[in-house]
Amino acid sequence: MSANQDLTVGIGGFGAIGEKVARVLDSVDQNGGIPGIHLVAVSARDHAGARGRMTGMANPPPVVSLPELAGLADVVVECAPAAVFAQAAEAAVEAGKIFIPLSCGALLQHPHLIDRAADTGARIIVPTGALLGLDAVRAAAEGVIHSVHMVTRKPPNGLAGAPHLVDNNISVENLTAAKLVFAGTAREAARGFPANVNVAAALSMAGNGPDNTSIEIWADPGVTRNTHTINVDSDATRFEMTIEGIPSPENPATGLLTPLSVLATLRGLVSPLKVGT
Repeated sequence: MSANQDLTVGIGGFGAIGEKVARVLDSVDQNGGIPGIHLVAVSARDHAGARGRMTGMANPPPVVSLPELAGLADVVVECAPAAVFAQAAEAAVEAGKIFIPLSCGALLQHPHLIDRAADTGARIIVPTGALLGLDAVRAAAEGVIHSVHMVTRKPPNGLAGAPHLVDNNISVENLTAAKLVFAGTAREAARGFPANVNVAAALSMAGNGPDNTSIEIWADPGVTRNTHTINVDSDATRFEMTIEGIPSPENPATGLLTPLSVLATLRGLVSPLKVGT
C-alpha cells in the first residue's frame, strides 16, 4: 500500500479517545483532519448515545458493531474497553486490514493474532499512546537490551477500580502519601490494570518482551499528571525518559496525548514523509 493512497477508517469505541479522533477526521472537508484519511464508521455500546454525541459533525458516520468495522474500513482503530478487544481485533485481522489497538495490553493476551496477521496480510500497528521514546527502544532492541524498567505514578482516581486493586483489596482512597500498588512484569501489569497501563505493554513489545520488562505502579496524591519514567540499558545505549501526561477530563485513566498519538499514527499511513523509526 503506497503512502499516498486514500484510506477509510473505522473507530471502535466512541468515548474520550474515539470521539476526539472522529471529530478531527470529520473536519477534513473543512481544511482540517488528515487528507487521505476518511472516517466511514464508528462503534459504540450505546448506539443512540453515540449518535447523540455527534452534534456538530459535518458528516456523522454510521454506528455499527465492533466486528462490522472490518467490513467497512481499511483501517480499524480500537479504543474500546479491553473486555471487548477481541471483537474488533479478530475481525480486522481475519479481513487482512490495518489494525491499530489502543488496548495493547489485551494484545498480550491474544498473541495468536500476530501469527494470524502474517497469514491474512493484516498489519497490527501499536501507537505510542501516552508514552515516549519507543523509537529509541525499538532501535535498541535491534541489538541487546539488558533491562527495561518503568515507574508509573498516577493520581489515585486514575487507578480506582483496577482489577489488581479489587482482587487484592488495595484501597487508593484518601491517600496522603504515594502508595506502591504493584511491582511486577509488564504482562502482569496488563492483566491487573487493563485500562491504566497499556503503555507498559507497548514498551515491552517495542523492547525485550512483556516478561522481561519490569514496572512499578504508584497511586500518588502528590501528582496531577500521569507520569511515566523509563530506564533502558542496552549494549548500544543507556537512557532515562520521563513524560507527564495530562489526564483526560472525561476519563482520568487515560491521557490527552493518546488521541493525538492515534492521529499521528494515521497521518503516518498516508504521508509522503514519516519522521522516526
